[in-house]
Amino acid sequence: MKDYTKKISSYIDQEKQVLDTISQEDINQVMNLLEEARLNGRRIFTCGNGGSASTASHMVCDFNKGVSLNQETKYNFECLSDNVAVMMAIANDISYDDIFVIPLQNKLQKGDVLIGISGSGNSENVVRAFAYAKEKGAKTIAMTGYSGGKLKEMADYSLHVNVDNMQIAEDVHLILNHLMMYILAGE
Repeated sequence: MKDYTKKISSYIDQEKQVLDTISQEDINQVMNLLEEARLNGRRIFTCGNGGSASTASHMVCDFNKGVSLNQETKYNFECLSDNVAVMMAIANDISYDDIFVIPLQNKLQKGDVLIGISGSGNSENVVRAFAYAKEKGAKTIAMTGYSGGKLKEMADYSLHVNVDNMQIAEDVHLILNHLMMYILAGE
């Protein structure tokens, strides 16, 4: 039997170190923006690719059901990564880089919020969605890893996980989702 305990310990230690670097003030600002959107009837869109798409979808579940369940004024989250048919039609007929911006052109209103999740911060389809959202007067929240890439620079609000490890960045993005959901559900 192989002994993986040193590698397991190293991964867990790195995750703990990264969590200690996350700005609590940035999280607080994002939570206040999300609450403002909820109370003003604004829509909140999420998007990402791969594991980040999974986190984007998970947020919709946690906020639309978990946080909203016992609130009179509910959250209105929608994950742009969840409609495979629309994404594939756009990717096939137009460009994969436009799979999020085209649905936003049908739905996004001034004052809405777009949460873009990208480990690198450079996913072109999320970058294009951010550019469109900013053009239309929506607020943007970037959840990134590594250096934060283009999304961190473009975002109105940033939840940046400063680590050059995709798995840990994605882990922490989900932790941040659960942290916000847990606190806001108790309000």
